[in-house]
This record gives sequence, structure tokens and C-alpha cells, in this order.
Amino acid sequence: MTPGPTPVTVPEPVERLIRSLNPGELPAYVYDLAALRDHAAGIRAALGPRTELYYAAKANPEADVLRTLSPYVDGYEVSSGGELAHVAGAVPGRPLAFGGPGKTPEETSAALRVGVARFHVESARDLRQLARLAREAGAGSGGRPPVGVLLRVNLPVPGGLPAGSALTMGGSPSPFGIDPAEAEDLLRELTGACGPALRWYGVHAHLASGLTAPRHLALARSVVTWSAALAARHGLPLPEVNVGGGMTVDYTRPADRFDWTALGAGLERLAGEHPGTVLRIEPGRALTAYCGWYATEVLDVKRSHGENFAVLRGGTHHLRTPVTKGHDQPCAVLPVRERPQDGDPHEAPASGRPDNEPPGRPAAPAESGGTVTLTGQLCTPKDVLARGVPAPGLRPGDRVAFALAGAYAWNISHHDFLMHPRPGFHFLGASPGVVPGRP
Repeated sequence: MTPGPTPVTVPEPVERLIRSLNPGELPAYVYDLAALRDHAAGIRAALGPRTELYYAAKANPEADVLRTLSPYVDGYEVSSGGELAHVAGAVPGRPLAFGGPGKTPEETSAALRVGVARFHVESARDLRQLARLAREAGAGSGGRPPVGVLLRVNLPVPGGLPAGSALTMGGSPSPFGIDPAEAEDLLRELTGACGPALRWYGVHAHLASGLTAPRHLALARSVVTWSAALAARHGLPLPEVNVGGGMTVDYTRPADRFDWTALGAGLERLAGEHPGTVLRIEPGRALTAYCGWYATEVLDVKRSHGENFAVLRGGTHHLRTPVTKGHDQPCAVLPVRERPQDGDPHEAPASGRPDNEPPGRPAAPAESGGTVTLTGQLCTPKDVLARGVPAPGLRPGDRVAFALAGAYAWNISHHDFLMHPRPGFHFLGASPGVVPGRP
């Protein structure tokens, strides 16, 4: 028997909003921006003055989320022309770092027009394309500053990557970054033939995700040590090192949080060993995952070959995270009030009850067993959000709130499969109202 997801407690403002929604307004994403502000402020307070915090917008690019984070971050990392335009429009004037493999000339030109603060160069072609377009744009001449560059390097990982790493982007063959063997030649080219349009600022290395604070610090030390040696061999200063993101979010223990205090103290010690170097981190999921909820309702409860299933409105075409990460999404079941008996003039029907359902709470297959598998409406057995959920007596019309849906959720989902309606979006603590489902 699958143990199932860890139960979670839905914050009162979030639960109140979820219960207030009509069935036609579900599924819905609910973002608790007050919780996001508190979380971001705590992270900012844990980091020392020589550690910069950039938000990886790919984790959740909702404009309200970007604006909520603005007072607490030093900038934003974007990885496409679309993200660049969106983030620049949502938080105008904030520093941007442009990364990712396979940048097109059009994207690079757009980034130069916007005035991106740092380019993360991923290859020799990427460097030469940037240098050519920067020269054409007049960078480094006529009073215009040169374009700031960090070389993204796919560094080896001492001792190998941790077994619990959710994703690996370096330390082994990968499309990300420059091979260490090529870094010397590209640095010479960057500081020679590419001048004065480009200026070297340092190294970027994002090697893995799912990292604890001690493991992140160990990787950061390895990256900074390698970068300092590279700069020293070329007689160059090392103004910046971006040690990436990848701070763990534990979907099996949602109450556990990454140890930002330990990371901040460790990075400050590391920066102190390298005077003149500013460290930068680039978290995404670990900043926003906790502020988001995916809310829906039970459409059907059935029993199949001895197991209980509940079919929910929506599914993994809205919240693909549990499929991509292979886990059970933490959730809470919110039973609706019993529908009053006919003829009681003092009670209104509970929100969310189907109009054709008879009075009272009818028997449901889930009563014959203590746990249920929560699925969506898609015609695929992969459309599973959570297994082994304790929900005796689960009925059609009951609500379910999935936690940790504030990152890599809606924006990575395959929205148009089967062409179901898109979810609504609610932002608690921001401007009131619902933002329609995104195109």
C-alpha cells in the first residue's frame, strides 16, 4: 500500500476562498502573496550583504508573483525571449540575467535592447553571437557600457552529485554550459577579441537541484575555488560568481524548509575568503512553491478492483508537477457541508453540491476503505495527482486543495490536452478579483 502524501493544513484565507468558489470557477490556482512576502523576507534576512538573490522566473512567471518578490530580490533570471519580455514588462527597471542554451540572434538582440545586466554564455557560438550583436548595438563605445558576461561552466562535482538530486545540469555530459577544457580559450577570446563590447564578470555554474544547505555550500565552495583559480591564471579580477539555485523543496515533508540561515552564513564565510567577489544565488522553486495552491472538487468516487478512486475536476494538464517529479502531491480534503433536507427554509444548499444530487450525504465507495487515489479527467492512467490519500467518506462536491503548487506547476503543464477549461487564478493579498485562465 502506498503511504500517500503528507497531510497539509490549508491557511484560513486560502480555505475560505476555495470554499467560496462555485463549481464553474474550479479548478483554480490560489496564490497566497502574504505568505510569499514573509518567506522572501526571511530568505533575504538570512543572506549576507555579499550574497545577491536573483529569482529564476521560469519557476513561476505570474506577474503578481514577480512584483511581490521585487522588494526582496536583486534581480531576475530569464531563459528565453518570451520570459525576457514578460519579466521586463512586469517589473520594469529591475536587473535581469539572461541564460539558457540555444539563444537565437533575435532573443539576444532583444536582451541587448532591454539592457540585460548579465549574459550567461553557454558556448563558443553563444559568445561570438553576443559579441557581434553587442558591437552592432554600439556596446563599449560612444559612452555605452560594455555588456556584462558570466561564463557558464559545466564543472565536475567533487565526490559526484548527491543521490537525492532531483535534476542534474552539470558534472557530467550535458547541453548546459561550457566544458572546463574550453573555458581557458573562451576566456582569452572574451577578454581579447570580444572587447570592448563585452566585459568578463565571472563564472556561472548551476549543477543540480534538490540540494540541502550543506550540499549546496559544498558545491558553491567548489565552484568559487575553481573560478578564482581560473581568474588568477589569467591575471583577472573575479567580481562575481553565480553558484546557481537548486535548493531542495521536499514534497514528501512539506512542513520541512530549506535551511536558509545555514546557507546564508556559509556563503558569507565563503565570500569573506575571496575579497572583491560577490556571490549570487538563483533560486526558483524554493522561493515560490509554498505560496501556491491548486484547488478543485470531486466529480466522482468509484471503486475498482478493490481500490478507491476519486475523479477530480481538472488534473495533471493543470498541475503536472506530481507526474514530472514522480510523487504524490501534498493535499488536504475540504468536505462541503451536508446538503439540507428538503423543506428547511433556514439553510441554503452547500456550495459545490451538484443540483441533481438527492438530499443528505449519500453513501460513497470511499467509505469501504480508508484511502483513495486522486485522479484527473484525462484519458490516460498517468493523470494521477496523489495516491493513498486518507479520505473516508469522500463525496462528489468535496473540495481538494493541493499544496506546493507555486512553482513548476501551471506553467509546465500540457494545457490543451483534451481541451478542458483552464483554471482561474486568484491572488490573495494583491489586487482583488480573478485573472482568467492564461492563453
